[in-house]
Amino acid sequence: MKHWQRTKISAATFCSPNPLRHRSSTLDHNRETTDFGFEQVETADKARRVGGVFTSVAGRYDLMNDLLSLGLHRLWKRFTVEMARLRPGETVLDLAGGTGDLTRLMSPRVGPTGRIILADFNQAMLEQGRALLTDKGIVENVRYLQADAQQLPFPDNSFHCITIAFGLRNVTDKAAALASMQRVLRPGGRLLILEFSELNLPPLKPVYDLYSFKLMPKIGSLIAGDADSYRYLAESIRMHPDQETLKQMMITAGFSRCRYHNLSGGIVAVHSGYKR
Repeated sequence: MKHWQRTKISAATFCSPNPLRHRSSTLDHNRETTDFGFEQVETADKARRVGGVFTSVAGRYDLMNDLLSLGLHRLWKRFTVEMARLRPGETVLDLAGGTGDLTRLMSPRVGPTGRIILADFNQAMLEQGRALLTDKGIVENVRYLQADAQQLPFPDNSFHCITIAFGLRNVTDKAAALASMQRVLRPGGRLLILEFSELNLPPLKPVYDLYSFKLMPKIGSLIAGDADSYRYLAESIRMHPDQETLKQMMITAGFSRCRYHNLSGGIVAVHSGYKR
């Protein structure tokens, strides 16, 4: 068994979110500042600040997801897992796996001969995920790792499938993360990215903006005692590349057969691609 398959939680560093300037697909690796939501911060400081956001929300992450999406996030995740078309015995990387929703759905599909590595950059989220999955009896085919999406600590050609749900927008260098994912996938392996995207129903945009920037922080303040983290989450959605831009980034990273499915009017999209 490979060393990373035996690892529980290690002390890796995750260089977080996304310096793509509003729907941009280019990244200047020499930039001294990057975006943290709508704010410009020092690039070196972004990982710490994003880590603080998720440490703050970890304890109520699932509750807030249910409230803010009216439970739709569970349907979006089920759709993503259906698209993965997992088979018994396969090895899966659930990147930015958080509290383990995708891992919980995928575990019975890969079965006792398969393996899922639930990886996340944030220790608090990872511990929350391990506790929740253990309580549900999902232990035998799941391992945990704190890891950097931009520099995945796995050998080339390790995984049949990689999933990342609501995590890519929090990565500073998305191009590096996509290249890292492409490297550790096996030839013919598939990548599934579930992420907030660009609403394609223009009449609803004013309502969506009102909900995102006014109601989300208020709900975050009332339920989680943290308005700022949910304000950042709303802003980070707007800074994330739109559907076509992300598809092109996947192609540039070396993925083939890239496509996407809009869900809930484009509020979220599932992108898929294969390693040649």
